[in-house]
Amino acid sequence: MTDILVPTLGESVTTATVARWLKKAGEAVAADEPVVELETDKVTVEVNAPSAGTIESIAANEGAEVEVGAVLGTLGAAGAAPATKPAEAPKPAAQAPAPAAAAPKVEEPKPMTGPVSRPGGGAAPMHAPLPSAAKMMEERGITAGDIGPGSAKDGRIAKGDVIAFLNRPAPEQAKPAAPKAPRALEGGEERVKMTRLRITIARRLKEAQNNAAMLTTFNEVDMGNAMALRAEYKDAFEKKHGVKLGFMSFFVKACVAALQEFPAVNAEIEGDEIVYKNFVHMGIAVGGPSGLVVPVLRNAHLMSFAEVEKSIGDFGKRVRDGQLKLEEMAGGSFTITNGGIYGSLMSTPILNPPQSGILGMHAIKERPMAVGGKVEIRPMMYIALSYDHRIVDGKEAVSFLVRVKEGVEDARRLLLGL
Repeated sequence: MTDILVPTLGESVTTATVARWLKKAGEAVAADEPVVELETDKVTVEVNAPSAGTIESIAANEGAEVEVGAVLGTLGAAGAAPATKPAEAPKPAAQAPAPAAAAPKVEEPKPMTGPVSRPGGGAAPMHAPLPSAAKMMEERGITAGDIGPGSAKDGRIAKGDVIAFLNRPAPEQAKPAAPKAPRALEGGEERVKMTRLRITIARRLKEAQNNAAMLTTFNEVDMGNAMALRAEYKDAFEKKHGVKLGFMSFFVKACVAALQEFPAVNAEIEGDEIVYKNFVHMGIAVGGPSGLVVPVLRNAHLMSFAEVEKSIGDFGKRVRDGQLKLEEMAGGSFTITNGGIYGSLMSTPILNPPQSGILGMHAIKERPMAVGGKVEIRPMMYIALSYDHRIVDGKEAVSFLVRVKEGVEDARRLLLGL
């Protein structure tokens, strides 16, 4: 008999919810065949059978919350009869502590070659803080009583709770009122529980609004030159590199150049310190079946146009297929989101914490523009930069967006490092 265990879930992820059993008790499975889906606050993960056999029992039913290393079910020899009674889930008080999730192996950031300048008591939780949170609390001299109950299972304090406490304005806000009982539904209404991914998206977006001094500045880009360049070289580009030339690579390269010039937009706040980065890990917001996810182009400052396009295309396919890895969404330093693919003309994107900047692209529309004293119809795109005003000044933000505009309008500037 072999146990089916909750696998390591990735950076800072220690619990998951059993979303769906793909096999029932008594069904035969092959080695490495998916048997159950787990839903974390970042992505849905399939757990495969460790060997060939028959599902003998199910220990964690759909909807149950499980920790890394917990037993999901048991796998017997092929042809074995299922247990007459499903195994009972272990009681929380008697359950041995789950092993800490191993941090994924992450590629070491490679420094940028361009110059980078530097600008001048709550109630005690039910259980001990998670390891990553305990380490940060020790470094900052914070006690569990300062933070109060955490957001992890059984009130355990997570790293995000510590960061939220450090960014909490003084004096501490009054505790929110207890939630009201759900109202009675009317005809034609139904109530559906939010997925863990949607809950996390909602929480993180609200945290970004509460914790950051968020501001948005706008500009517009004449896409005429980029469109002409793409039309001229798209066939040769696809023939040589095996991927289509899109506009996203223009914006990625333009943002990399601008981030090298204005490093505060690529930095983050940690307590009372600013952490600058000598690399660009570019997050690309991608809409998937379960919601928005942000895979990361690691070391985007070293990537060519073709490498950017290939990586983005691969991310999009694997997001749709639910095959994106957790570690591929960790460690981003700046994000680009493209609402234009859905027809958005203008928006104010929300920061992806702990990042300090996010660029919003929008739909390309032909508009009459004054060019050299004459009115011409030009393909124009509004772009928006939302930034954390705590570390990014207005002048830096506006200048950053101007550099992005200049880079996209004249790609020669990117090739010459201008």
